[in-house]
Amino acid sequence: MKLDVIKLDGGKAGSVDLGDEVFGLEPRADILHRVVRWQRNKAQAGTHKVKTRRETSYSTKKIYRQKGTGGARHGDRNAPIFRKGGIYKGPTPRSHGHDLPKKIRALGLKHALSAKAAEGKLIVLDEAVLADARTSVLAKQVKELGWKKVLIIDGAELNENFTKAAANITGLDVLPSMGANVYDILKRDTLVITKAGVEALEARLK
Repeated sequence: MKLDVIKLDGGKAGSVDLGDEVFGLEPRADILHRVVRWQRNKAQAGTHKVKTRRETSYSTKKIYRQKGTGGARHGDRNAPIFRKGGIYKGPTPRSHGHDLPKKIRALGLKHALSAKAAEGKLIVLDEAVLADARTSVLAKQVKELGWKKVLIIDGAELNENFTKAAANITGLDVLPSMGANVYDILKRDTLVITKAGVEALEARLK
């Protein structure tokens, strides 16, 4: 697959060949779903907590005598059947993460890249470099290019000025090649990869 390479000012900078084994697959929703679910579950805090019977603040005294009242037998007010009593089998802090084979994770990333390429929403950028860390300059270039909700993937290292300038632009996110992931790619409307990013991703996934 061959795509044109553009510059930040909109000019052309040649073309690049994208490997079909990374960018030319037929996207599979089941693979993408598995990887996104693995990512989101791993990121979930799992800090939800309820008070059990021993943690509520009522007295532990038996509320009335066992026999002779005509009512049901009860212990203290901390029992789950009472209002503000302890919760039975409620959520406790835990990890929601689960295992997913590395091959499936790599395959998911390939399918995410291929999905953007198939939709025509993959753009190859010459380089993500700015001489000065000026947000106004980058924001103007992004607007002229028509990018609204975009993820830019660069090579192994990010340009410091470009990263600082992009930090204040809504809808623009920048990641190094090792940070490329399925969820962030699918969440954005447009995927922009630099030439260095293409080389790094192909080396990582081939």
